[in-house]
Amino acid sequence: MSSAPHQAAFDAQPDVVEADPSEAQSELSAALTPAAAAVAPFASTAALAPARHTHKFGGSSLADADRYRVAVGLLDDGSPHRIAVVSAMQGVTDALVALVAAARDGQDWAPAWAALRRRHLDTADSLDPHRRHGTRAVLEAEFDALRGALERVAAQADDQFAAALPGLGEVLSSHLMLAALGGEAAGWTRLDAREVLVVHPGEMGVGVDWALSRERLDAWRKQHAGRNVVVTGFVARDSHGRDTTLGRNGSDYSAAIFANLFDADALTIWTDVDGVLSADPRLVPDAVCLPSMSYAEACELAYFGAKVLHPQTLAPVQQRGIPLRIRNTRNPHSPGTLISLHSQADGAPVKGLSLVHDLAVLELVGNGMVGVPGTAERLFGALRGAGVSVTMISQGSSEHSICCAVRADQAQRGRAAILAAFADAMADGQAQDVTITPDICVLAAVGDGMVGLPGVAAQLFDGLAKARINLRAIAQGAGERNISVAIGARDATRALRAAHSAFWLSPQCISLGLIGPGKVGRALLAQLAAAQPRFQRDSRLDLRLRALADSRRMHLAPRAMPFDEAGEHFAADAEALDLQRFAEHVRAEHIPHALIVDCSGSDAVAAYYPQWIAAGIHIVTPSKHAGAGPLERYEAIREASRNGGQFRYEATVGAGLPIIQTLRSLLDTGDELTEVEGILSGTLAWLFNRYDGQTAFSELVREAHALGYTEPDPRDDLSGTDVARKLVILAREAGRSLSLDQIEVESLVPESLREVSKDEFFERLHELDAPLQQRFDAARAAGLSLRYLARLDRNGRASVGVVSPPPGHASLHGALTDNLIQFRTRRYADNPLVVQGPGAGPDVTAAGVFGDLLTIAQTLGARA
Repeated sequence: MSSAPHQAAFDAQPDVVEADPSEAQSELSAALTPAAAAVAPFASTAALAPARHTHKFGGSSLADADRYRVAVGLLDDGSPHRIAVVSAMQGVTDALVALVAAARDGQDWAPAWAALRRRHLDTADSLDPHRRHGTRAVLEAEFDALRGALERVAAQADDQFAAALPGLGEVLSSHLMLAALGGEAAGWTRLDAREVLVVHPGEMGVGVDWALSRERLDAWRKQHAGRNVVVTGFVARDSHGRDTTLGRNGSDYSAAIFANLFDADALTIWTDVDGVLSADPRLVPDAVCLPSMSYAEACELAYFGAKVLHPQTLAPVQQRGIPLRIRNTRNPHSPGTLISLHSQADGAPVKGLSLVHDLAVLELVGNGMVGVPGTAERLFGALRGAGVSVTMISQGSSEHSICCAVRADQAQRGRAAILAAFADAMADGQAQDVTITPDICVLAAVGDGMVGLPGVAAQLFDGLAKARINLRAIAQGAGERNISVAIGARDATRALRAAHSAFWLSPQCISLGLIGPGKVGRALLAQLAAAQPRFQRDSRLDLRLRALADSRRMHLAPRAMPFDEAGEHFAADAEALDLQRFAEHVRAEHIPHALIVDCSGSDAVAAYYPQWIAAGIHIVTPSKHAGAGPLERYEAIREASRNGGQFRYEATVGAGLPIIQTLRSLLDTGDELTEVEGILSGTLAWLFNRYDGQTAFSELVREAHALGYTEPDPRDDLSGTDVARKLVILAREAGRSLSLDQIEVESLVPESLREVSKDEFFERLHELDAPLQQRFDAARAAGLSLRYLARLDRNGRASVGVVSPPPGHASLHGALTDNLIQFRTRRYADNPLVVQGPGAGPDVTAAGVFGDLLTIAQTLGARA
């Protein structure tokens, strides 16, 4: 039963919310599931089927003839007695209400009537092609009667029929379902609910005359013994015998009523979602399907606006302890959500989160109310008399004030009623004022697991605090299964996502963005893909790759991309790069933490670091642009990281070697750095380890380039600038305010070759040989060798260049391409601490980045 956008005929009816949140129109174009496939899930469980099973099918599950056939397969569940309660075909109730409105307004309703008739007759011809069940003739008669009734409505002569008209869709649908099932010959019969169901209006909605309805059903069953039954949902008769309905989306209520009347052992509501979700998936993309709920949990969530089941719908099944399951006709293999007396223990204290929108907070303040009995009764009596519905109540133990959340459109009326009720107290100064705080939402966290469990409220409030949500009021019932907070409407989505993260996501769940999917970036993705199964098996680390970018394009994924498929997603759906949007997407409100890995080597990207870190985004990079760039920017990054995200850059010096980590450990434990010295370029290490004066230095450079040891332009290595940047990073890590222009850098590239093209540079590469040969010969004459070292001495002098280390120096004994760094500190004064190993290559660099990422994840877990 679909809800109508204009409910002229429904004004007096309660709003009964269906289990499914969408009943989406898009189902009409979705791929259809063959009926045979729908039967399969039940084949192996027939022995476990209940003896009497009630099924209810919503409008989206009965959109056309193919959907009816699928429903037939789902009804073949192995139970000996089945009851199928049907809604109108998708969109039909809206169409019927529109017909009534058009007739009342004097508009031409005939074309819409004809289109609705054609849709039903076409469906009947598909389901009953040989007209064995007389379906077409029955529908033609119903539509003839409808036409006559609309003519009477147009003449304003049949208001009673107009009020009951929206229920005709269920009547029509029941005939179609009976035809799809094979009719009487297949053991099925049809029950028009109006024959047996008697209802009456009540304060809490439509009520059932259970005694009379059961009496009438018992009489009907005696005439139809042994039959499976198709029942019209939504419709009934009042005590005067007049046709009526159960309110919007009342087919769910009908299903629960008939499950009770038929003494069913189970009720399944078939819809277009997999079950009850932990939150609205339109607001929380990572909402999960709940395997089970208790009746109490479902009622609490429904009261606070969740698209679960109206509490009135649950009452008939709760009365008899009938388990209710919500399942998806599009995905019958999913077990759905079971609602019963007790929810299954699954370790989650909170089962669902819901928002009530369009509220305001009314607050009565008065010093004279403290300790005065009856104040609350007086206030809420005034609101009741004014017809104001109260969603939430909060009162401090001091009794100085009472506040409540009410519908926004009733706030002024409520305030006037309270002012009138407390006029004497206002005059005497015992009450000061009644204020209205507009634009309020109420967020409710519901779960039986909260009862008696310490720390649940703290977990909720901590999650909201991290999202910077200001709480206007707080309420928790003595039953402890609900905590409600009033918040500003503009914060509602962020609050819902933050609360969901607090209860359903790991403290180490990280939204991840990668900039620069080159050699290092691809190696990192491969390492993450290999490690993901271990994360899922052994730890709570949940890394979700949601964004990928190169220098020109980006791909922003609504849900996590598999690490080993990220390149395919990027190639298929990339857009122009916008670094601000990229960061905003990574900083998803529904995921606790955000981290950007920058493998781009772009100074333009590094310029964003301060603002990203200030926004709480963690940064990991192997790029030296931030660590060795302008000192002002570096200090801004450091300042932002004090209260924002973390900044880690281990791979900037020595790739995967723990050089920065070692230095940080020394300093954090109270040691004092005096000198740093080492080989910080794998390329230059290889060149000087191989250079023996016999082979020209230029030939070694050509060989290193051919082996891929150098940058595409070897001058980037030979200039010493890269080594100098690494030295700046180490100096700054040690607390020295050093900049690149303060380092004495010896370039191995003659000034005459620095500005020429790369091709000309290679042609003239031999010009490097003579100066180096001369220095080599001088060193050998003194019994020494040459190495290209970076140095920071105890006086703060920093230099990079060719030196002749003394015999026994660690740099003389390294492997061909090893990086090597030695720290002299107060503790390691005479015998320096040495870190040595491969310091270049995509795999080891990616490993350094990976290590930083894991370090951040570990600290996040500790913080959570």
